[in-house]
Amino acid sequence: MATIKDVAKRAKVSVATVSRVMGNKEHVTESARLKVEKAIKELNYQPNITARRLREQKTKSIIVIVPDINNTFFPEVFRGIEAVATQKGYRVWLEDMQNNPDIEREIFEVLPQKQVDGIISLTARTKRETIEAVAKQYPLVIAGQYLEDSKIPYVGISNIKASRDAVNHLIKLGHTNIAHISGPLNQLIFQDRLKGYESALERAGLKVDKDLVFKGNYTYESAFELSTEIIKSKKQITAIFAANDEMAAGVIKGIKAAGKRVPEDYAVIGFDNIRLAAIIEPAITTINQPKKEMGKRAIEMLFDLIEGRALKEERVVLKHSLVVRESCGEKVRD
Repeated sequence: MATIKDVAKRAKVSVATVSRVMGNKEHVTESARLKVEKAIKELNYQPNITARRLREQKTKSIIVIVPDINNTFFPEVFRGIEAVATQKGYRVWLEDMQNNPDIEREIFEVLPQKQVDGIISLTARTKRETIEAVAKQYPLVIAGQYLEDSKIPYVGISNIKASRDAVNHLIKLGHTNIAHISGPLNQLIFQDRLKGYESALERAGLKVDKDLVFKGNYTYESAFELSTEIIKSKKQITAIFAANDEMAAGVIKGIKAAGKRVPEDYAVIGFDNIRLAAIIEPAITTINQPKKEMGKRAIEMLFDLIEGRALKEERVVLKHSLVVRESCGEKVRD
């Protein structure tokens, strides 16, 4: 029996396009419509009417897409989502894209076969047109990341201000040569964290030196490898701002493996306040994101969309905070 993916393959279009044609939706070219209708006829495709009816009648299920379930930031957000969903009698299905945009795209493409009422995505890495096409068919909220100049509802923090606060802390401790280990700069949140780093330096009258920016890829391993470059740098680096806690932990490990000390030789600050930040020695000074609150607000926004209520805010910006621990040379604050 032919599936909607078979139709999409035969017509050489996306599954989302096939779904829009079948639902007589707008934003489909006449050429695409004709190709899909031809493929449906040739394959004798019979849509899953039961699944469609279940979607129309509410299935009491939602999907949460996470970039990488191994990163402990995301399970905490998920707990906030699940707590509210359970109270409303909803089931939550977790989809792990394993840091692979192709998997995220595939998740979106098979959504017409899923029996869900809405989606929360903790990532925004797939093509903009794909995400926005899905948002026209399903209630969708993005949490943690965002699409610039998009109407898709979003909940998160101000990454620019949070990063500025992190670097300001290092500057107040007397550091002037501060390195930054960024995340992938094709993602807006890591662009924003870089902007915050640069803004703090500029406001303090310090030079923004591109040679002090090292490109990581969110992982412990990437920062561990970069620690060698940082130690060998001729820039006399004394402090490092990592764009997440996993990379902060990786650079601390690399510094210690090279026989150097944290914070005596290098002060290190991270971002996210995951559980690892409090466990590693020395414990990591970091920016706290209210992860459970982020999940809670995202699911509340999604329920408003599912139930046809107007959103009070389409952009919810939560408060972050600086958590001071030992990695920058100060004692833990009460």
